[in-house]
Amino acid sequence: MQFIYHCLYELIMVYLIFVTIIWSFSFSFIGVYISGQVDTWFAVVMRVLLAFIIFFPFLRFKNIKLKTMFLLMGVGACQLGIMYFFYYNSFQYISVPEVLLFTIFTPIYVTVIYDLLQGHPLRLSYLFTAIIAVIGAAIIRYDHISANFIIGFLLIQGANIVFALGQVGYKRIMEIYPMPQHQAFAWVYFGAVIVAALGWVLFGNWSKLPTTHLQWGIIVWLGVIASGLCYFLWNFGATKVDSGTLAIMNNVVIPTGILVNVVIWHQSIDWLRFLLGSVVIVLALLLHYKIKKRVVH
Repeated sequence: MQFIYHCLYELIMVYLIFVTIIWSFSFSFIGVYISGQVDTWFAVVMRVLLAFIIFFPFLRFKNIKLKTMFLLMGVGACQLGIMYFFYYNSFQYISVPEVLLFTIFTPIYVTVIYDLLQGHPLRLSYLFTAIIAVIGAAIIRYDHISANFIIGFLLIQGANIVFALGQVGYKRIMEIYPMPQHQAFAWVYFGAVIVAALGWVLFGNWSKLPTTHLQWGIIVWLGVIASGLCYFLWNFGATKVDSGTLAIMNNVVIPTGILVNVVIWHQSIDWLRFLLGSVVIVLALLLHYKIKKRVVH
């Protein structure tokens, strides 16, 4: 039984790592080709609409409580609708590596919010490993902060908080109201579409639509792959791992995202700092596993 559990856990980690690799490209795609060129709300609504279309066949009105339905829609509104608004706008003030840097606080938000939602005292061991992961990410990108870093920082923290609230909220909903996750996520994306569509109608700039095939292609890729497939896999994985592992995995995208930005878009990087910070993040994950094993036994 222990062997089966171990194999399943490793499979879930593969899901999370796969999503991390895909998302590491999203930062550069948005920063280079979308931000400032395509209206933010249009980019957001198209991204979540495409994701919703993929899961629309799984939308069910039977055998689901109204409360659960609205909770799942709230998750989508936070984790995708509102988060994307903060996230896309941040690229107008800070660079791709800085966006990645400012996501380092997500693990702390995940750990704190999960304990609050459970009504448990804050688990200091989980928070400790999350802070180590933050330190590792900070080592990678603590310098070269642009003049607009305060605005960019605040936008990304807004994105971090609602993203953490969404994924932790989804994890808790699945624990309390279990249901087939592909059906649950249809409601998650529906909630995101409602928020994004309202934002576009009220605040969108209709003159800043995509003008090239490349921009349209990136929007389709972001909607179908990075959102439609990957957010489902990420949240599915989130329900199978503990909040500490989930918190740390939120920071693994930082070194991978910077690596993609450097290799493909030829951005400069301090390799010593990059490698050192990446090692610290990995050590945080290993330390968390050790602490978790001790708690279980």
